[in-house]
Amino acid sequence: QLQLVESGGGLVPPGGSLRLSCVASGFTLNTYAIAWFRQAPGKEREGVSCISYSGYSTYYADSVKGRFTISRDTSKKTVYLQMNSLKPDDTAVYYCAARAYLCSPHQDNYGYWGQGTQVTVSS
Repeated sequence: QLQLVESGGGLVPPGGSLRLSCVASGFTLNTYAIAWFRQAPGKEREGVSCISYSGYSTYYADSVKGRFTISRDTSKKTVYLQMNSLKPDDTAVYYCAARAYLCSPHQDNYGYWGQGTQVTVSS
């Protein structure tokens, strides 16, 4: 059974950093793209970043470019989202999601989701 479990969220002051983890089970990262989405209170869920099945292609939303970095460790079946220079606007529940092979900006194209982890940026 394919499952995703996020961790690493928390409360951090503006300018701080967090690293989120998404651990996969039931499938190999070599055949699935993993994306990070987030949903802030009262807002629609939006795409943040994605890494393709090969690991060679990565994508970022304009709002996080230069601040967030996506990476993976296939031996640990884990995808990471390193978040630096955090802003209050980054406050949201962060979800990881999986789909076969290639990244897509559309959440409806992802069939597998984690339960989410809360990130709060506040002083």
